[in-house]
Amino acid sequence: MPITEILARNAQLYGDETALVEINPEFQPESRITWREYSLMQPQPGEEFRRELTWSEFDTKANRFANLLLTRGCRKGDRVAILLMNSIEWLPIYFGVLKAGAIAVPLNYRYTADEIKYCLEKADCTMLVFGPEFIGRMEEICDRIPKIGHMFYVGEDCPTFADSYDHMIRFCSSHAPDVSLTDDDYGAIYYSSGTTGFPKAILHAHRALMHAALTEQNHHGQTHDDVFLCIPPLYHTGAKMHWFGSFLVGGKAVLLKGTKPEWILKAVSDEKCTIVWLLVPWAQDILDAIERGDVKLSDYQLDQWRLMHIGAQPVPPSLIRRWLSVFPHHDYDTNYGLSESIGPGCVHLGLGNIDKVGAIGKAGYGWSVKIVDENGQPVKRGEVGELCVSGPGVMLCYYKDEKSTEEVLRDGWLFTGDMAMEDEDGFIFLVDRKKDVIITGGENLYPVQIEDYIRRHEAVKDVAVIGLPHPRLGEIAAAIVEVKPGFTLTEEQLNDFCAGMPRYKRPRKIIFADVPRNPTGKIEKPKLRSIYCGESLVAQQIEK
Repeated sequence: MPITEILARNAQLYGDETALVEINPEFQPESRITWREYSLMQPQPGEEFRRELTWSEFDTKANRFANLLLTRGCRKGDRVAILLMNSIEWLPIYFGVLKAGAIAVPLNYRYTADEIKYCLEKADCTMLVFGPEFIGRMEEICDRIPKIGHMFYVGEDCPTFADSYDHMIRFCSSHAPDVSLTDDDYGAIYYSSGTTGFPKAILHAHRALMHAALTEQNHHGQTHDDVFLCIPPLYHTGAKMHWFGSFLVGGKAVLLKGTKPEWILKAVSDEKCTIVWLLVPWAQDILDAIERGDVKLSDYQLDQWRLMHIGAQPVPPSLIRRWLSVFPHHDYDTNYGLSESIGPGCVHLGLGNIDKVGAIGKAGYGWSVKIVDENGQPVKRGEVGELCVSGPGVMLCYYKDEKSTEEVLRDGWLFTGDMAMEDEDGFIFLVDRKKDVIITGGENLYPVQIEDYIRRHEAVKDVAVIGLPHPRLGEIAAAIVEVKPGFTLTEEQLNDFCAGMPRYKRPRKIIFADVPRNPTGKIEKPKLRSIYCGESLVAQQIEK
């Protein structure tokens, strides 16, 4: 069943109930604003704190946009790019693309103008929807993207090179378009996070989108009464596929524009959120703010909050132990996945396995997993190998990249590039990215293990371990350490702390600096390598 049918069903069953809420804490509300289909009102500062949308309005909005695309010549299988910040318009536009039979192509809001051009061309996009934050970038390239036949602008003061989305959909039919969809039809192209160079275009069928919803709901048991707080960017599979579990049962979702601890807790309190998916830095910030006394839990109504789950990167066990000491009644789950596996859920810890914190878990609902050596043969339990997953959510291919597709798709298995091991109980522990493994003096070092150890220090906010070139050992481990505000930490103190590790695992170099992360919370190690590996090579030349 294509996932568009779930939206039509929700509109029929829960038409007048709230589907989506958008909150922007940077503006203080004088009143609560309800979004309405024919309203041309654009909220002004001081008023746009909260907007909401019913299921009926959601479906109608999606139908109108689908019909607008069709009137502009969009055909089944055409690619329509979405370049928007999180907003109440994002998801109706996404579903409008799907209802038109087109392929949705969400774009990272951090892309430069040239990166946007690259991604539009890579996916063969013919139409684009964009918001006011991107006018400048689109002005740079609008004359250099001839395949884009139509650009729709969401917001006030539409630029001359685009058409006004808000104005045009008012004149389009609110009925669902007569477009037949099947599970095997192409549904979306998601771009890889780009931490390893140019992003790859990941093609998924409608079957994968629906399986993501079924997997998420099976893992976390969302009901119609649950309220999901969505903070990460919707262009990424992580945020959207977690929301799909609530979408499947017609539950309300809250889109929060901001990540400050007090904003997150206030949104949970005001909107009675029951499920929150966090990235590691946000969870750390919440705990740090509580410990510093910057926020007081007694100021918020949090009793209804039942589940905190986390993913998108290796999760430090020390973080979860801290979290459960502050929120002992929370269910907790770790979710592992890739955009190539339609986001989170191909491996998950499971709500009842709190004694296995540190593991990413076992195969998710409808998924199979294996760990293999360099020859593709399964390794023994306790041995490190490459994690492979198989299931209905595996991508069809890297679009227009046959070579890269063949490298990771083999006999129905997706080779993830993540190094992992399985314990005696069948739980999988993520060791590191294959390309991040450091080989020093013939020994394999897995940065995640070193990072987890260093994060136990009370003064450490974040840490990233990378390999630096070394003339004798090949590589040495270097730790880039970000210190918590209000704390001090010296190299000598941290070296003393690391003495608890085996000698060969201890970082040979410590650098105190900020740890960069992308919008989905992953450490940007290529950026760190470009900074520090270059410096290391220069230093070696000076020594010579």
